[in-house]
Amino acid sequence: MSVRTDPPELVVQKLAAFEQLQPEFERSFLFIEQVQGQQRFDSLSVADVVRYLHALWTSECKTSLLSIPRTVKEYDGLFCLSLLQNWQEDGDVAAVVAFLYRKLDMLPIVEITRQIQEARRADTAETQIQRLIYGRKVMLNRQNNLTRMLDALFALSSEELSRQVQQACAEYGHRPDQIEQQRADMQSPLYTFVPHQVLAERNMLVMNTMGRQTMDRPSNPAAQRTSPVQQARTDPQPLAETVIPNYQDMTSSAYNNLMKDRFADPEVQKKRQDV
Repeated sequence: MSVRTDPPELVVQKLAAFEQLQPEFERSFLFIEQVQGQQRFDSLSVADVVRYLHALWTSECKTSLLSIPRTVKEYDGLFCLSLLQNWQEDGDVAAVVAFLYRKLDMLPIVEITRQIQEARRADTAETQIQRLIYGRKVMLNRQNNLTRMLDALFALSSEELSRQVQQACAEYGHRPDQIEQQRADMQSPLYTFVPHQVLAERNMLVMNTMGRQTMDRPSNPAAQRTSPVQQARTDPQPLAETVIPNYQDMTSSAYNNLMKDRFADPEVQKKRQDV
């Protein structure tokens, strides 16, 4: 049995830093999920675009603090900081638009529509078809949200867009001087990859909670994700009492005495005594 030791000091510091970040991460994670298809927004503002970039950066901080392998999910946090800085200093909105397209526009709607069509022709279970339909709805929501963001960016003059960007960045703590400090912080040992059991456990607890909040909704009930297990119609006999077809009893010494050793057979002796 392994004895659990106290975590290293750096791991303790990582946990303490995440404690402070956790409330903002939870808000950011939910907003990312909503923008990426869990909700269909009627309108989005320039501040929402800044908030989306801020949320991706916050999620990247959580990934680094809890030392989550980069193969799980990429949030492009450092790149989002660069986008926000260049947007404020140089008015580079084209790079922001390109990033939004990369994050939100890669949608295989044609393929999933084909899968729905083939599933109906093959008499696939209705619950599975509804899952595909729900997935297509998420894609459409995502495309809609991208369009709403672009509408917000393109509807304003350059001067008004710059003013709103500056205001939103100040609200979310991403003024140019703050971004420089945030970029330096993410290069510090606190954000290095130091996998540890305590960090992994904390990540699982947090993401289990967030997963329930994002997935348990009327349009995507947890109880309908898989088919329920059907009850057995008959009570099977215990395995010890089940007779195997073509079973042959080979307990006799004629079968299990390969060395031909001589020994007293209790059954034979008993019969002789009875006689």
